[in-house]
Amino acid sequence: MTDITVPQLGESVTEATVGSWQVKTGDAVSKDDVLVELETDKVAVEVRAEEDGVMGEISAQEGDTVEIGAKLGVLDAGGKGAGKGSDKDSGKADEKPAKPDEGKKASKSDDKPADAGKGGETVEATVPQMGESVTEGTIGSWLVKVGDTVEIDQALVEIETDKVAVEVPSPVAGKVAELLVGEGDTVSPGDAVAKIAEGAGDSAAASSDSQDDSKAETASGGDKKAMPSASRVIEENKLDAGSIEGSGKDGRITKGDALKAAEAASKASTSAPAPAPSAPAPSAAPRETGPREERVRMTRLRQTIAKRLKDAQNSAAILTTYNEADMSAIMAARKAHQDAFVAKHDVKLGFMSFFIKACVSALKKIPAVNAEIDGTDIIYKNYYDMGVAVGTDRGLVVPVVRDADQMSLAEIEKEIIRLGKRARDGKLSIEEMQGATFTLSNGGVYGSLMSMPILNAPQSGILGMHKIQERPVAENGQVVIKPMMYLALSYDHRIVDGKEAVTFLVRVKENLEDPQRMLFDL
Repeated sequence: MTDITVPQLGESVTEATVGSWQVKTGDAVSKDDVLVELETDKVAVEVRAEEDGVMGEISAQEGDTVEIGAKLGVLDAGGKGAGKGSDKDSGKADEKPAKPDEGKKASKSDDKPADAGKGGETVEATVPQMGESVTEGTIGSWLVKVGDTVEIDQALVEIETDKVAVEVPSPVAGKVAELLVGEGDTVSPGDAVAKIAEGAGDSAAASSDSQDDSKAETASGGDKKAMPSASRVIEENKLDAGSIEGSGKDGRITKGDALKAAEAASKASTSAPAPAPSAPAPSAAPRETGPREERVRMTRLRQTIAKRLKDAQNSAAILTTYNEADMSAIMAARKAHQDAFVAKHDVKLGFMSFFIKACVSALKKIPAVNAEIDGTDIIYKNYYDMGVAVGTDRGLVVPVVRDADQMSLAEIEKEIIRLGKRARDGKLSIEEMQGATFTLSNGGVYGSLMSMPILNAPQSGILGMHKIQERPVAENGQVVIKPMMYLALSYDHRIVDGKEAVTFLVRVKENLEDPQRMLFDL
């Protein structure tokens, strides 16, 4: 007998609410089968079977509040792990109808063939792990169709999460027999998304019943479901569940979603500001599109970008200060040493490595720009992990150059190239995009002459770089033509004073116009 307990749910999470049990006492389960879903105020977490067995007594019922390590039930490891589907099929007449989510999971488990590794057998392609804190994703565009011949490790479909896009590779070489999920469906790591007929035999036709079920599930998914604890919050605060955006699995409303909605409703009732005349009133239903319009659903990454940018504007006191830098010295240094630099380091000397070094030097002098606010405290960071904004087809991502103060110009250039390639290929991991202390955004590569960058919360500063353009400049009483670049520093005025912000930007300007200052640590 093995106890099923509440796992660790996060650094600041101490309890959870039992959501829906996916099994009942007596069900046979296989290793990694989902047993129960737990809900916290931040995320929904699935508790999976650690081994094959038979479900024993269930100790915690749906809606109960449990702490970390609390016992949820018992798994009898002595039973045969035949999977949930085998027992349920034999007694369908006596069971209550399955919920849409349960039906989807059960069908994936039931259809999984035995001895899938043998030639000519059907093998399931499953969702890989998508990162430590990513528990679900949305099916994006299918790269294959039923009947297509695929090679081992060939990408079958893209899955979008709120942070990265990942590809599901084919586990074997063969032909696509069936697509188990449709574009827009929500999946979790380990879920089966397609069946591959191994080898070069006859391709299996797609199951029309499976497609009909998928359509039915998609249609039924329109009704929003609330977790038990969320339902109580909604009922107590007399909220409209249909207007709450669910962040849980399959769009379920979690307790955290309900609490946020209750807080927003409370603020709205006390302040009730009148909407601006130019702003259209929010509509519950999407507006009709015209004959020359096209409606496209935002990707999870784009939704996350939009939310975080707006959150940054709402929470931080963002102010921007501007300056300009003469790029003559850096351009002359690159021209003089580019060939030797490439010959030794096998990478070109770009502008970004100079900017990162210039910013690191300035951050050491003005530590408030390298800090963040945590409640009523300020956290000063004595390390320099620089975020470099990269534009991709999927949206803007910010990979991080770690410990930039300890890297040479060549090492920085190589790391930027590596991260940029991974970003454009959609292969960045979550760890490669978290933890930056300061961000640089180069709109100049797209021709931007001037802009005001938005903070990448919880950072307190971001530097906007722009196009290098020759302009007439007064120098020693004469007008000369210089390659100039406008610089913009957006900063959180709650932690960075105007004097500190201006001093920081002036130091960056000085480091760029005279790179030797950084060599001598001036």
